[in-house]
Amino acid sequence: MNPYAKLTFSLSLVLGTTITISSNHWVAAWTGLEINTLAIIPLISKSHHPRAIEAAIKYFLVQAAASTLLLFSSMINAWHTGQWDITQLSHPTSSLLLTTAIAMKLGLVPFHFWFPEVLQGSPLITAMLLSTVMKFPPITILFLTSHSLNPALLTTMAIASAALGGWMGLNQTQIRKILAFSSISHLGWMSIILIYSPKLTLATFYIYCTMTSAIFLTLNTTKSFKLSTMMTSWTKTPVLNTTLMVTLLSLAGLPPLTGFLPKWLIIQELCKQEMTAPATIIAILSLLSLFFYLRLAYYSTITLPPNPTNLMKQWHANKPTSTLIAALSSMSALLLPLSPMILALI
Repeated sequence: MNPYAKLTFSLSLVLGTTITISSNHWVAAWTGLEINTLAIIPLISKSHHPRAIEAAIKYFLVQAAASTLLLFSSMINAWHTGQWDITQLSHPTSSLLLTTAIAMKLGLVPFHFWFPEVLQGSPLITAMLLSTVMKFPPITILFLTSHSLNPALLTTMAIASAALGGWMGLNQTQIRKILAFSSISHLGWMSIILIYSPKLTLATFYIYCTMTSAIFLTLNTTKSFKLSTMMTSWTKTPVLNTTLMVTLLSLAGLPPLTGFLPKWLIIQELCKQEMTAPATIIAILSLLSLFFYLRLAYYSTITLPPNPTNLMKQWHANKPTSTLIAALSSMSALLLPLSPMILALI
């Protein structure tokens, strides 16, 4: 892709995200979401492969439908209340439509079908953007309207997302699809606590972004797209594969790594809100995700391919490991001792 075009699309992503997260007016927030959608589509389809084109079309159709629902929701609210302010969402129909629109944009169950397919058809760096940066504006809108949302609906969608993200990830061999179902599962954890502690949802999202970015950048360095490729990548960068294993275990939520912190805080807050049953269910469902994280970690460092593979082994990395990967991997593993400071911020 032309460097100037890539710069234009990247700046448009920053602009769209900034407009959405800093706006109080529904039309301004919708404009930012549309700029984001139009900027990411060329980055998805830049390889011109049929799967990439298919992913771009699927992404466009879903995001266009979700944006239409969001605008329709805001218009109904403005019709009944005379308010275009995002925080003044009070009409129940508008609240229901908004929840549906944001669930479509994020890929929450039952609107999750597009997300694994789009991620599978995208380059690794674009898949990282779809899993992290592109989820920030919709989560910000949920944060601003959290007091108006339906708790029963969100809890149901959250538990369904945690269950389906774990179950569907068990049978995958493509790493991008595994990470897509991992994202759906983590969105369930963020949604279940949104109404009771919105700041905890944001903290969980930031930690999730740190861990997922470290994994995608590592996979991009080793050029690992599926489990069989991951089994041979230790010959190129053994140290990088070791840090990848630790980051995957952190994403699984194992103590004493960083990923344990948000799950611990969410379960604690749910118990304070006398929601012991949902907390127990979502904690048990996270064991499904733990299985495929452990499988990825096992393949990345411990196993060798059982049969001779057709993959060409490269004894040196294609590019030097960036300091960004080192910083993100360190944060993914070592932030748990800072939990008192994070609790103070929440």
